Amino acid sequence: MEIWLYYQEGASSKPADAIVISKDCLGPEWSKEQDLKSYSIDNGGVVDESGRVVGAFIFIEDEGGQEAAMEFVGLAEWLIIDCADWKMIPLENLVASTDGTATKIVASLSDVQQLQGAAFALQRGVDALLIPDDEEMWAVAQELAAQKLAEKSGVAETSAIIIGEVELCELEVTDIEMGGVGDRVCVDLIQMLEVGEGVLVGSSASLLALVHGETISSQFVPPRPFRINAGPVHSYIMMGDGTTKYLSELVAGDEVLVVSSSSSRVVPVGRLKIEPRPLLIVRYKDEEGNAGQAFLQQAETVRLVSNIEKPVSVTHITAGAQVIGFQSKLGRHIGKTISSDVEEK
Repeated sequence: MEIWLYYQEGASSKPADAIVISKDCLGPEWSKEQDLKSYSIDNGGVVDESGRVVGAFIFIEDEGGQEAAMEFVGLAEWLIIDCADWKMIPLENLVASTDGTATKIVASLSDVQQLQGAAFALQRGVDALLIPDDEEMWAVAQELAAQKLAEKSGVAETSAIIIGEVELCELEVTDIEMGGVGDRVCVDLIQMLEVGEGVLVGSSASLLALVHGETISSQFVPPRPFRINAGPVHSYIMMGDGTTKYLSELVAGDEVLVVSSSSSRVVPVGRLKIEPRPLLIVRYKDEEGNAGQAFLQQAETVRLVSNIEKPVSVTHITAGAQVIGFQSKLGRHIGKTISSDVEEK
């Protein structure tokens, strides 16, 4: 994490990684001697010494400001962000959005108490702190930068957009129990499903189960080959772009990821059907012992996919059975993968 100095006339020399020169102010001679990167802010743009626009300065007061900042993610090299009353949520949202992109976040701060939150937002933190010539702030900022450097162990995985093939894993069912009555969501798609296809859902975004579509005929109910009985409203579902949403957040037109043991595709949602139904909790674990669970309607037509590619009804599944799912070691913030630790139980 870098520390940038917001330079105003008369500011003293600091061991900065870069300086941002305030409007109508000449840069200090000592910055040239130290060969520091120098930026200025001109009409909302971040301009380097050569006059090249390398980013944007965004003041966030409300949702509109956050949306304006999001538009630069993946386009700008640097985003300098200032927030009214320094609200953390917009900063966390931007840190999550820029994770895995070339865009770097600079938090413009004016109070020493704001430093820690920005430095460790979503554990990853911002890429640079922009602070004034204030001795206390500099001392704390340098301590935080040293702490981050010492703790840096590197996350081997990076955020990935899941389009095309998805690497599935085997999950062992450990228990099945009653789950009460909940608001169950049927996800009706605008395309027909094949036998073997379904969606990835579960209570934990890091360990999702493959829930089969209603493509199989039964003695009492005709097939609904466009439908997945996906579980109650709190469950996560994998979207077509690799993010997750709660089932309660889905709307017609959203694109979900349809998966089988051999392929995957992106399909839009046509409608949602939400009704109170009795539920089962299917608990499972992966090969490393990580535990997860999925709440599913207690009905013969609701099926998981076994390791031999055969759908098995949740009303007949037993402990020890092997089913197929998806494992992610990355945490998530508002559905997006982030390089930080997140625990779900």
